[in-house]
Amino acid sequence: MTLPWLIAASLLALLAAAPATAQEAATTTDAMQEGPAERISDQIFGPRVPTDLAFGAFQRGYFLTALEFALPRAEQGDAAAQTLIAEIYAKGLGVAQNDQRAAGWYQLAANNGDVLATFELALLYQEGIGVPKNRARAADLFNKAAQAGYVPAKYNMALLHIEGVYASPSLSTAAALMLEAAEAELPEAQYDYGTMLIEGAGMPPDPVKGARYIELAAEQNLTAAQIDYATLLYMGQGIDQDIEAAVAWYARAAEAGNAVAQNRYAKLLAVGEGVPLDLQEAAMWRALARRQGLSDPSLDRLLVSIPAEDLAKAEERARFWPLEPATVPKIETIFEVPSVTQPPEQTPPAPSDTAPEASASEPAQPTEPQNP
Repeated sequence: MTLPWLIAASLLALLAAAPATAQEAATTTDAMQEGPAERISDQIFGPRVPTDLAFGAFQRGYFLTALEFALPRAEQGDAAAQTLIAEIYAKGLGVAQNDQRAAGWYQLAANNGDVLATFELALLYQEGIGVPKNRARAADLFNKAAQAGYVPAKYNMALLHIEGVYASPSLSTAAALMLEAAEAELPEAQYDYGTMLIEGAGMPPDPVKGARYIELAAEQNLTAAQIDYATLLYMGQGIDQDIEAAVAWYARAAEAGNAVAQNRYAKLLAVGEGVPLDLQEAAMWRALARRQGLSDPSLDRLLVSIPAEDLAKAEERARFWPLEPATVPKIETIFEVPSVTQPPEQTPPAPSDTAPEASASEPAQPTEPQNP
């Protein structure tokens, strides 16, 4: 089971569309003024939600405009505006990236109760970015955000309980938190909870249910889950054996660039198990896995009989992957070689009283420049 530290969800998911420039802001303000039509609209549809100009500008990519709108609010203690400013500095959006300044704004927003800022600040302390590394402080912030119901924080707290250093060592507590995050459809949590079910970590083992959670994570394009689910299908653990389905999942993870999946997919291609035998295709995937530092002597033995011509084609395909060599655009260059000497002057023939005979052939046409 992997234990990655989850990066915070995109701030954009929390935002609503809004005008982005000062001119648009003025237009929106005028439109929001109360009038007969507005009063009737409010009676029918309910009161309108005021436009958030800072977040609207942020959504549209006008980051300096967003910063301009957010600063006055942030200085008055608006936690959401403080978090927005922190995001701008943390990611260098329209300004120079400044981790220390971002951490300061996250701290202010966290003090004012913003759960996203609390979680982001925990990540900074976890990794020592913009602040001194302090995993105990990070654990406290993760716990605070988890208590507030923030799903990624619950996942991180589950990992801390598994680690048992900065939170009490408790697999049962970890399993409960992991389940909450998995039920909220966090793919990393689905994958880890499925693994815990298969291993019986913090709960009775349940391979069938565990395979189902890993499948859910795989369907959300979590590559590690795709590889493990393919392996479960191949071996028939917690699920009916299905070699062809296993091959499909390995292929999907291989296409995503995972070296382990590329190596396993190559093996199945090399023996024709669940997929038509194709040594050249297998050699191509082996080459891609090797480029990431993964070598497999058993796969090498399976490909020892591949013809030299097919091996060369496979290596060429790997060079241009994910494109095929034939589809790679070629850049053609035409060289003009200037003449360095002038031809000697020719003495014109003496005029003749008789007309010259017609040439048996047409004059030589100038040749087109050739590709080098």
